[in-house]
Amino acid sequence: MKRVVVFSTPTCSWCRKLKSYLKENKIRFKDVDVSRDQNAARDMIRKTGQQGVPQMWINNYPIVGFDKNKIDRMLGIR
Repeated sequence: MKRVVVFSTPTCSWCRKLKSYLKENKIRFKDVDVSRDQNAARDMIRKTGQQGVPQMWINNYPIVGFDKNKIDRMLGIR
């Protein structure tokens, strides 16, 4: 099973869409609220150079934004 981590904020509509999509496809993930966890926010920015959310790491490989095609390919969805 792949390790999936989603970096999000409560007010981000794309974050909600990403998490809903993962749940619909029965993908287990850890949700990290970067508005509350400054260390995670720094790690996220350090790894990708991007401050925006959602970001998703699949086995430590970052995907910035809700890139459905890349997510599907990496997770074997559809």
